[in-house]
Amino acid sequence: MQDTMKNKFIPMTSLTSGLGQEVLPDLYCYTNQIVNLCFVGNPEKTNEWVLVDTGMPKSVDHILDAVEERFGKKRKPKVIVLTHGHFDHVGAVVDLVEEWNVPVFAHELELPFLTGKSNYPEPDESVEGGLVAKISPLFPNESVDLGNNVEKLPSDGSVPYMPGWRWIHTPGHTPGHISLFRDEDHALIAGDAFVTVRQDSLFKVVTQIQEISGPPRYLTTDWDAAWESVKKLEALKPTVAVTGHGLPMSGKELSQGLEKLAREFDRIAIPDYGRYVN
Repeated sequence: MQDTMKNKFIPMTSLTSGLGQEVLPDLYCYTNQIVNLCFVGNPEKTNEWVLVDTGMPKSVDHILDAVEERFGKKRKPKVIVLTHGHFDHVGAVVDLVEEWNVPVFAHELELPFLTGKSNYPEPDESVEGGLVAKISPLFPNESVDLGNNVEKLPSDGSVPYMPGWRWIHTPGHTPGHISLFRDEDHALIAGDAFVTVRQDSLFKVVTQIQEISGPPRYLTTDWDAAWESVKKLEALKPTVAVTGHGLPMSGKELSQGLEKLAREFDRIAIPDYGRYVN
């Protein structure tokens, strides 16, 4: 098992880095530099919890500190679930697996990027967007190699050690991207299927100005699939959502924003030009 990503530029830390927010009693959003991780499990009721995504490279110590603050010492998760394998979502996964010795689950189509077999397409600096898009070729696109520590999610849609949750295939940003949904309370962990901050704009990333937007433009390669994924998630009528980037969102702000994105995805999310734009 090894981290095969090259030593490339890592984006600057956002102003909310290191902060956590209890979205629900058993859903905690922790911001690691520019990306959100989710701790799923109520520390007041159970010893079992699950980590969703693993943040930025070289951030393992910060994540371990956040886990200890939330759950106490030596409280490792039962499993790690990955929404997808981009560098900002798997940055600490190799170190965390070595620290905790727990299995990792991801969609079957994402496994080549998690076992060192395939790299993602190069980020698209030509895409319409702000400064972050222009510097995106400096971001790592190489896979990590988790070897036998990673396995595909159950085909029945269940999520190991997350009773009541189900995974939903939401491709477009990556081939095997997933989101997680709980029918009981309509809670959604969306990954990068959509985000609540425009991720290609450095100003909006730093200031965390909230707006429902499509997946990060410079790393999204299938816009038709991305639109269908947003429609699929909007149809679930989530009441609260944690996305890969930006602050958690709920209520009318979420429902109206997501409905608008699903309806006007071509205008709001799809760039006017870019390498992966049809």
